[in-house]
Amino acid sequence: MASAFFFDAEPVCELPILLPALDACTLCAKPLGRDCDIFMYRGDTPFCSDECRGEQMQLDAIRARRAAARRRQQQQQYSSRTESRHQESRKVSVAT
Repeated sequence: MASAFFFDAEPVCELPILLPALDACTLCAKPLGRDCDIFMYRGDTPFCSDECRGEQMQLDAIRARRAAARRRQQQQQYSSRTESRHQESRKVSVAT
């Protein structure tokens, strides 16, 4: 008896997820051999050595600190603008 359902293992009309190739180090672009260790970071980013991976981790930490500092600065600027607007709206002119 023929089945009314057909299941395909591959989705139709979906683009494949592009992951970094495991053929070169992400930081220094050194070719990665099939018979050598590959050091991974963030799940899918290959590096040729623990040193390259560590350097990338440090760069990411620096970027994260700078981004956090920019966010804090923007929040402080927003808060100070909002506060000055509230102070201006509280001023009341009184006729004498």
